[in-house]
Amino acid sequence: MTSGERRLAERLQQKLDDDYLLWFDVPIGPKQCHPDFVVLHPRRGLLILETKDWRLDTIQKASRGDWLIAPDGVPKSVPNPIEQARHQALQVVDALKRDAQLIQHEGKWQGMLTFPWSYGVVFTRITRKQFDAAGLGRAIESNRVVCSDEMLEDAEPEAFQSRLWDMFPQLMRGALSLPQIDRVRWNLFPEVRVPEQGALFDDADDKATIPDFLRVMDLQQEQLARSLGDGHRVIHGVAGSGKTMILGYRAEYLAKAATDLHKPVLVLCYNEPLAVKLHATMQAKALADRVHVRHFHKWCRDQLVAFGQPLPPNGLAVGAKMDQMVHNVIDGVDRKMIPSGQYLAVLVDEGHDFAPEWLKLVTQMVDPTTNSLLLLYDDAQSIYDKRRGKPFSFKSVGVQAQGRTTILKINYRNTRQILQTASAMATELLRPQEKDDDGVPLVQPVSCGRDGPEPIVIDLPSTRAQADRIAELMASAHNEGHAWGDMAVLCRSWTLMDECSRALDRRRLPHKVRKAAHDFDPAADTIKVMTLHASKGLEFPVVAVMGARQAVAGLEVLAKEDDALEEMRLFYVGATRATSRLMIANAIRQ
Repeated sequence: MTSGERRLAERLQQKLDDDYLLWFDVPIGPKQCHPDFVVLHPRRGLLILETKDWRLDTIQKASRGDWLIAPDGVPKSVPNPIEQARHQALQVVDALKRDAQLIQHEGKWQGMLTFPWSYGVVFTRITRKQFDAAGLGRAIESNRVVCSDEMLEDAEPEAFQSRLWDMFPQLMRGALSLPQIDRVRWNLFPEVRVPEQGALFDDADDKATIPDFLRVMDLQQEQLARSLGDGHRVIHGVAGSGKTMILGYRAEYLAKAATDLHKPVLVLCYNEPLAVKLHATMQAKALADRVHVRHFHKWCRDQLVAFGQPLPPNGLAVGAKMDQMVHNVIDGVDRKMIPSGQYLAVLVDEGHDFAPEWLKLVTQMVDPTTNSLLLLYDDAQSIYDKRRGKPFSFKSVGVQAQGRTTILKINYRNTRQILQTASAMATELLRPQEKDDDGVPLVQPVSCGRDGPEPIVIDLPSTRAQADRIAELMASAHNEGHAWGDMAVLCRSWTLMDECSRALDRRRLPHKVRKAAHDFDPAADTIKVMTLHASKGLEFPVVAVMGARQAVAGLEVLAKEDDALEEMRLFYVGATRATSRLMIANAIRQ
């Protein structure tokens, strides 16, 4: 911001009520125009403001057309500021008029927006007296201008607001509902669309039909995503709170804004299926060369190969092999055989799956000139007990996020019924625990209030019967309009996965069993069969959870409290993968 823009931003924030929405220098609509300020109010409407920090002696000549200015003593011709604001406003209005739910369909104003819109200019260094004495009102209507002495810190809010709304034609009337405000945001800011929906709509196609039901980030998510800034940041968010969506927005923004094209952005997660899905998202945005998405152990292996460091012996057991691989990378960095600071930024999804020494390693990979690290965390979903050791502080592993920590409590993914079921079975797990900025809190989720069918509990005498019932329900969901790719069967063990696969085979339902890397294709139109562990970070409209024992039988079936909490975590993770429908089979009986 220039000093004048910063002063105007402060006045807008101070003098306008809480129901105003403000954006500064955000690219808008299909043509990505850049108005200085966008002001939106449910009853007042939409206002585009162009800001000029010119002094009066900067302006050599002003007319309805071009102006002659000499900011550095060298004259140059520029468009009339009000024409700049008008041009920006018309681009914004044209973007909004594509949406049938935002225009009038009959009467005198047919084809016009259902709410008022206007534009104006703010001169941050020219007083009203100077404006009038210089005759600038002959070039710009006086009512479309705010002058420097009308935006002082001691200005009355009513007087300041009056200056803004004098810019509107008196005949324009209308109001925006909350759903319509979300539609305005969806149309103007493609980046706030929920990724699955955003990928289906082509802004460049003038004939594309805008969906009737739109899904966007909520205002807290959008504000957080836009204002993360540099430095280390930690977001503690409950399941389904949009953490991964914010990560995707941030990765895209950093990649597009980068001036150093030699260093990519690194996105890390623990689960391979989640890495595959995130990579597919970046590939769809043509950003895969700028945003490298890896699951942690694949990234470790890549580092050892790239810098000629020893790989673990092939004869080791899988767990020991993975541990040795991580150790070799840490050792390589310590010996400076593997360079630190390789990445423009590092973003870690599902950070609760990372051991402290892993976090310490990845923080060293951030370029110190950007110092850009984003860590997403939800301790309630920490299902890998090997990573759940003694409590640690973020500071101890190099994460410097004190004062830059955010908590997201609202769950948007699940219906109220699904979240209630998942939370009821994980009461102890979700008991809130407050921590300071440097600790790891437990956050209890709050439902966004979206309703859906009650989860179905399958209590049949054998695992085969339960698997057959799941297959029957999946076939029914498909007949009701769900694609096969919208469905997943999440199992406690490989044995249960095989049982479910046989049941789906008997009904000839297309499915894919995920038992190894590269077995998961998020775009394939097949029912995904995978373990509860592998599902973390993913979501599906229709989910069956097979073998989460405590969900039906109660915790008393488990001998140890630690086992009970482990099952609780697994059930909570599995159940919260479902966005619309959930089926639960306890699979205890044989």
